[in-house]
Amino acid sequence: MNLSELERHVSKAQLLSLVDAMNRKLALWYGAVSSGKTVISLWAFLLAVKVAPKTGLILIVGRTMTTVYQNIFVLFQNTAIFGSVISSQILYTPGASSAMILGREVMIVGANDAKAVGRIQGATVALAYVDEAALLPEEFWNMLVSRLRVEGARLLATMNPASRNHWIRKKWILAAAEKNLVSFHFTMADNPNLPAGYVADMEASFSGVFYDRMIKGEWTNAAGAVYPMWDPARHVIPFDQMPPLQDVLGIGMDYGTTNPTTAMMLGLTDEQKPRLVFMDEWGYDPSDDANHGIRLTDAELSKRFRAWLPTPHTPEPNGLQPRFLMLDPAAASFRTQLHQDLRGTGLSPWAADNDVLKGIATMGNLLGNDQLLVTDRCARFQSEVSEYQWSDKATEKGDDEVVKENDHWLDGGRYITHSTKTYWQGELAQAA
Repeated sequence: MNLSELERHVSKAQLLSLVDAMNRKLALWYGAVSSGKTVISLWAFLLAVKVAPKTGLILIVGRTMTTVYQNIFVLFQNTAIFGSVISSQILYTPGASSAMILGREVMIVGANDAKAVGRIQGATVALAYVDEAALLPEEFWNMLVSRLRVEGARLLATMNPASRNHWIRKKWILAAAEKNLVSFHFTMADNPNLPAGYVADMEASFSGVFYDRMIKGEWTNAAGAVYPMWDPARHVIPFDQMPPLQDVLGIGMDYGTTNPTTAMMLGLTDEQKPRLVFMDEWGYDPSDDANHGIRLTDAELSKRFRAWLPTPHTPEPNGLQPRFLMLDPAAASFRTQLHQDLRGTGLSPWAADNDVLKGIATMGNLLGNDQLLVTDRCARFQSEVSEYQWSDKATEKGDDEVVKENDHWLDGGRYITHSTKTYWQGELAQAA
């Protein structure tokens, strides 16, 4: 293995972690995005493969087979990092349950929920590499560690920091001495290959608790307001002062039976520095006094929503029509109703991306960078955004969850904003 190739691409902190990791049964790398923790941990894994006990399995574990391929095997094929000789000895077909690495068979395991424990129960593990360990179920991690039962067995893992109360920090990192574990904290400064412009872009990509975790690499509790950067003086504009638009990206809808059904319309401004703008909102809330607790059928909700669609949503007509309708993915019956009712209009409902934490990070970054406006027509959105809170009970357990209150118009806004990110992020990045 050509270590001179390695020395050209890593920092002193990375090399020291490589050496120190060899002296412990468990080694964990955590820290900022793009801090080099994955690259150096994979070098540690390759070195460990060469000397791994012949008795027992070698595993690579991730949330899913797809994330393992994207985060690990794509990187292994980067000859600028690992060299052509090593990359040619790593053979893997995406989706396959095993790979060949440096002449050893390596099993690939997805561990997205507690049921994954059954995939390793009873196994003897000689070496394990875990990607995104903080996202794995605790039961799986505990079982995996218990499977390291041959002399010289080791486990290597990487992760982005989460809550300070997360089980992997409290029960393993803080108890490193008694667990025969060493951990390494990395920041972007530990990666010598990052252009200054990229670092600036990454720093602008996160705010609030996500900035502390992804940029500073800190274990930070999600507490208090979800959007502490919200300021009506910065973010709210009169409807009749809405900037001209170059695109109406679409509508995000949350769905409820006893809860409100809501819609948020999102546009992209036609300015020198484009911004996103929530142009208008619609909703039906059974608990509103005027509705007397009456629950509407899917057909009636669709009828009222479609009656709102032709409403002028900009001060001046511009001929732009919504491109996407991103719907609550749990609303299967309502999606069927809208498919039927919107046939021939050019607007079809799609299941929204409902990754809550990533969606919150997207919204928070936009608000923090003054890249998201809200018109004064969006009164219910405004009433929710200042009240949206992280759950103290979840934080105590080390989880990141929001209180499921004051979130119906926010959910609609998050659906359309996060689900269309690939369509607007280039425009906003060029303007930054």
